[in-house]
Amino acid sequence: MRTTRLLSLASLLLFLASAAPAQQPTLKPVATVKQLMKAIVIPSSDAVFQVAAKEPKNDEEWAAVQNSALALAEAGNLLMIGSRAKDRGEWMKESQALVDLGAAAFKAAEAKDAEAVAKAGDEIYNVCESCHNKYMEKAKETK
Repeated sequence: MRTTRLLSLASLLLFLASAAPAQQPTLKPVATVKQLMKAIVIPSSDAVFQVAAKEPKNDEEWAAVQNSALALAEAGNLLMIGSRAKDRGEWMKESQALVDLGAAAFKAAEAKDAEAVAKAGDEIYNVCESCHNKYMEKAKETK
């Protein structure tokens, strides 16, 4: 009986050891910041900004705005990865703001609230402008 318990305990410990969580995969950025802007941020922000001038008419158009807002939020995350992060201060703050505002725009689009999407769009514009003023000027000066 005692041997059975010891074998059961040993089996349980071996099982738990083998079931330990695997190590997280290493993130491997592929696109540059400029490529992310052209491929994701600009087209997605344009779709969100457009709601202020032309409210989506149907579920399909609202879904497109939701997808664009989610893309903006995730782009904020992508801007904080690896060598894309220009610094650990303002760059991270602005990128996190893009995550938060993209999520807010998504929630507003999900609720089909054009006014709230437009408000989030205005705030997204301000974050983008602030970041561009700080970081695009540096890029121009170093050329």
